[in-house]
Amino acid sequence: MGCAEVDARRFRSQKRAQGGFTLIEVLVALAIVAIALAAALRATSVLAQNNRGLRDRTLATLSAENTAAQLRLDTAMPDPGSVRTVPCDQGKLALRCTLEFRKSVNNNFRQVEIRVFATNDETAALATLSTLVTRLP
Repeated sequence: MGCAEVDARRFRSQKRAQGGFTLIEVLVALAIVAIALAAALRATSVLAQNNRGLRDRTLATLSAENTAAQLRLDTAMPDPGSVRTVPCDQGKLALRCTLEFRKSVNNNFRQVEIRVFATNDETAALATLSTLVTRLP
């Protein structure tokens, strides 16, 4: 065998060894990418749920403040111990406000606790606001 044949064989064996990635390496890389994409998708889903919850709580707080302002504008003084439930929709969100009136130290004032619930969820209040209302000028 001459030098040329030995060099040609060596060149061919090196060429085969440097041909590219094996199937196992490609599958492992694809598995890693798939896991990373699944984690990113889950994180996006959690962020969307949190955003929806924050929006609902913000709208519920606005609704409670609007209800308190309406109570301040009303001419009738609410009776202590009474409880009212009124619709208090805000935007496209259907809400229900529960108003509970209590006596305060001063008889010219009533303590009001306003709890805002989603119309379809009776369990947890989205917002709670406590304030005083009066009929004094």
